[in-house]
Amino acid sequence: MTRQVNYEELGKVLAAFTDGETDAIALMATVVCELHHADDRFDWTGFYRVVGPELMKIGPYQGGHGCLAIPFSRGVCGAAARTGQTQLVDDVETFADHIACSSSTRSELVLPVWNGSGALLGVLDIDSDQVAAFTQEDAEALSRLMQQTFERI
Repeated sequence: MTRQVNYEELGKVLAAFTDGETDAIALMATVVCELHHADDRFDWTGFYRVVGPELMKIGPYQGGHGCLAIPFSRGVCGAAARTGQTQLVDDVETFADHIACSSSTRSELVLPVWNGSGALLGVLDIDSDQVAAFTQEDAEALSRLMQQTFERI
């Protein structure tokens, strides 16, 4: 039986662990740890942080090595940052500008993450070695969790 995340429970756990925390990197590290270990579909879970105009660098993550830097102009993560829209990619082979940080990645879910003032902090990137691993329900639940967690900073 494969383990799949219970978003309601995860929300409670994250709220308890991060109560009062306002440091973005501490929050990202906690989110990634809890999320990565909550679901067997999640083979790489991490953040790419906005560090300059149109540029993100790898932040806290779990899994194998990731790309160190991603411009807004490239890849699934760049598309999420550039458009401000969640990217749900069932098969990365069909995404024309996919950046292959890992050759085993088959599908991706990438969500833009904003602080309470509406500034883009970066993106949450979840990769799976399974095709079509993620659903719209995953995207919506994770979006709510990101808002709940990062609105305080």
